[in-house]
Amino acid sequence: MVDPAGLVDRVLELPIVPSFTRIGSAVRSRVDDWKPLSSYNLEGRVMVVTGATSGIGRAAAEQLARCGATLILVGRTAERNQQVVDQLIASTGNQRLSQVAADMGDFGQVRDLANAVLERHDRLDVLIHNAGALSSTRLEAPSGIEATVASQVVGPFLLTSLLLDRLKASQPARVITMSSGGMYTARLTVDKLEMSAGAYKGAEQYARAKRAQVSLNELWSQRPDSDGVHFHAMHPGWADTPGVEEALPAFGRVLGPLLRTPAEGADTLVWLAADPSGVETTGKFWLDRRQRSIHKLASTRRSDTPSRRAELWSWVAKAAGIEPV
Repeated sequence: MVDPAGLVDRVLELPIVPSFTRIGSAVRSRVDDWKPLSSYNLEGRVMVVTGATSGIGRAAAEQLARCGATLILVGRTAERNQQVVDQLIASTGNQRLSQVAADMGDFGQVRDLANAVLERHDRLDVLIHNAGALSSTRLEAPSGIEATVASQVVGPFLLTSLLLDRLKASQPARVITMSSGGMYTARLTVDKLEMSAGAYKGAEQYARAKRAQVSLNELWSQRPDSDGVHFHAMHPGWADTPGVEEALPAFGRVLGPLLRTPAEGADTLVWLAADPSGVETTGKFWLDRRQRSIHKLASTRRSDTPSRRAELWSWVAKAAGIEPV
């Protein structure tokens, strides 16, 4: 039998522009008859959202708060975090919001963040790795690791490791990683994961980190010690966020009204956190509430070998200060 919605989706997927812009989400929401996010009741569920003070992270936090979730919002500065917490409490009426200041590229702060979550809550249902920025210049984290890799690969790996037991105790739990369609252009690499100062290109460094994220997502889902925790990665399409405006101004100007709103970019993130579908599978990659391949190019597929994945896991674990197993 022909699946009309699936056929429409495949037609959208072929050319990137309609798929990743708001055209894709608008069409898919209609043909797949998306359940409204406002219909989910998340009272009693505890969720951590990193990068929650602007853009997609803030839009996701607001919708999760409206659904009644207990939220820990994570951003780099306590003052900014608390401003957002106060604003979301005022706009949603949900009083079960708190914040922890942490730079995900500073591993000492990540450990403090994990300790704060464990001390405040006896359960953890969803961990959302959304923090991330694209820098045009090469920066280093306190560890000496390139900042994009530290904050978007090693830091989330460390936080997941530290909170894994609490997630397992709260099963079925979910870990959701916000990746990017930019990772489709990047091969999986370990020895070149951190770009040197002389060769540094912000967009390429970002894509390499995002490629590592999706490979690690699948590896987490395959580990026996992750039983009861469901891992998902996704990309939001092309959304009009402060990060895009700052890092890729020309991109924003060209696409203009075709860019998704932050709320549209956050839709699948919230859906994965709320819907029963989020615990029916694990290790998947998503766009617009459908599973997607993590490769569009033969060159990236060839790079993503089991041996390179094992090398990536060992490197990240060592960088995070965790004994690789």
